[in-house]
Amino acid sequence: MSIIKIIIILLICFFVGFAWITPCHKHGFFEVREGDSLFQIAKNLEDKGFIQTELSLYFYVLVQDKSQELKSGVYSFSVNDTFFSIASKIIAGETNAIKITIPEGFNLRQIDTRLAKVELISQEERFVDFCLKNSVFSVAGLKLEGLEGFLFPDTYYIGRQVEINDDAQNEKIVRMMLDNFDKKLTQELREEIKIQNKTIFEIITMASLIEKEVRGFKDKEIVSGILWKRLKIGMPLQVDATVAYITGKNTVKISRKELQIDSPYNTYKYRGLPKGPICNPGIESIITAIHPIDNPYWYYLSTPEGETIFSETLDEHNIAKVKYLK
Repeated sequence: MSIIKIIIILLICFFVGFAWITPCHKHGFFEVREGDSLFQIAKNLEDKGFIQTELSLYFYVLVQDKSQELKSGVYSFSVNDTFFSIASKIIAGETNAIKITIPEGFNLRQIDTRLAKVELISQEERFVDFCLKNSVFSVAGLKLEGLEGFLFPDTYYIGRQVEINDDAQNEKIVRMMLDNFDKKLTQELREEIKIQNKTIFEIITMASLIEKEVRGFKDKEIVSGILWKRLKIGMPLQVDATVAYITGKNTVKISRKELQIDSPYNTYKYRGLPKGPICNPGIESIITAIHPIDNPYWYYLSTPEGETIFSETLDEHNIAKVKYLK
């Protein structure tokens, strides 16, 4: 046997032997993407702090001749996992976590439907019911009377239970999303809200309206300026999305009859902000709610193609409605 081979074997024994008995550094989820090579997986595990060195996994898998058997998926590792158990899970494909994306602007019912679809809850309505009946949560120093608006939209890795306990599962999901909200609403943003003499609840409520009304950061800044101006002079906000929230319809077309619905969320019937957020806004909408742009406009509409048309006067706005909303 050549000296080079002996050195390689000794290196393998050192790295694998050391890592074999070393427990995982942290608890968390790890994704092996479809098409990831052994080298990429090993490097990602080290980068994310799950193993001491990428070489340990690399050499171990090569010695075991398992490089073609690594399974894609989302894995859950704990501080009790050793290198051996981490490698074995990936080779065996022992995934127990679901990757789920909650888009910006989803409301509680939409989140509920998505959770049920991937079987993270036993059936639809369980998550909504949990959120509506629980008022024990707080975030950013604010005791929440409702969770709508504060369940931060993002991609999450959530463990699927063998036997689903909905209350325990829902609480875990809610706390995960609230913790994310707490991180995204930085201290700098919170200080700016204080300086403006506004509350976090007011900002998130406004951000939820902006989220549902327009696309694009620039348009959101302008609409934020319009809506805050309307509030300041006591003008009704007249946001179509608040009526759609009441009816549960996924449409921008609001009937005259629906405009008369008696609800604290109806910004056509009642002045001021609605009772609370109408969806869970992303960080872009939150930032624009905090930092509106001064502008000469008082009215806006969204075309079927998603373009925002701004108007300075009601007459201009009415002309735009005829032109763009045929």
